[in-house]
Amino acid sequence: MPMNTRARIATVCQAQRLYRSVEENRGHVLGLLDQVLRQNPDMVCLPETFPTAAASSGDALANAESVPGPTTDAVAERARRHHCYIVCPLLTQRDGRVYNSAVILDRSGSILGIYDKRRPVTSTCDYTVFEQGVSPGASAGVFDLDFGRVGIRICFDIGFPEEWEEMARQEARLVLWPSAYNGGAPLSLYAALHRYYVVTSVRTDRSRIIDPCGTTLAETDRLTNVICRDINLDFAVCHYDFNFGIPDRILTDYGPQVDVRSHVDSGLFLVEPTDPAITTAHLMAQYGFETTQMYHRRHREAYAAMTEGGVSPVRQRAAHGDRSMWAKG
Repeated sequence: MPMNTRARIATVCQAQRLYRSVEENRGHVLGLLDQVLRQNPDMVCLPETFPTAAASSGDALANAESVPGPTTDAVAERARRHHCYIVCPLLTQRDGRVYNSAVILDRSGSILGIYDKRRPVTSTCDYTVFEQGVSPGASAGVFDLDFGRVGIRICFDIGFPEEWEEMARQEARLVLWPSAYNGGAPLSLYAALHRYYVVTSVRTDRSRIIDPCGTTLAETDRLTNVICRDINLDFAVCHYDFNFGIPDRILTDYGPQVDVRSHVDSGLFLVEPTDPAITTAHLMAQYGFETTQMYHRRHREAYAAMTEGGVSPVRQRAAHGDRSMWAKG
């Protein structure tokens, strides 16, 4: 992980204000971007294909831009001026094809990378045309930024669980999801299952920042169209088994330097330092606890020995030692 894993993450919502021209759509969303940039974020996500959201032409090629082009140039200038990453979704044309893309501008305004939507939705009843002429992308959609690794998926990608599992395998700590609609429960489910943040930016009314336990930390509405949240991509989601007393001990010793959020219905708690001098690795070593991923991995290894080999599992030496499984002591 990078040295600095803390970042202020912002997102905007188009709030169903869709116009018939690219210029009007672009102007509206750039106005929202200017508003949220006053909060000095490290990253901002914009909604899916926002310049052409209600454009009169039904032809993807007619609506697509080159990269760099007018929209990315306008966004890049702001990224450079505010020293901020910006995710800029739009229709792009390259090599004779059109893609539903998310272009990442880095803090200098340069193009860091492009994710092309891998699962465009059909726009004909016979499934021969997708999004008026969009081609499926093939990019991995995982990028290393100066505060951590992020993934990107777009709108209809939500319906393909393997896409979200792939980002977890590639160790994304935050996933950005520009979309035409809110997305609902699956986004919280993916965040909780794969233990990463999910940040959405939508054209409808509810852009969200969801934590790695599936809890919505902040969201827009029809009146408030921008939100911002400080997060740390150096976090740990842990099971309460063998760790009942750990949250109290951390809060007693560190106070506001570490954020501990309990999700007792799920049997989990989340540990996230707010002080840049503190790491989760230090806390896990100090208090003897492990992530829930490690807890489950230990069980898988034991099951495999018992079911595949027909032998007793090897004794494991976990960080919790012989601490009580269900008591604070």
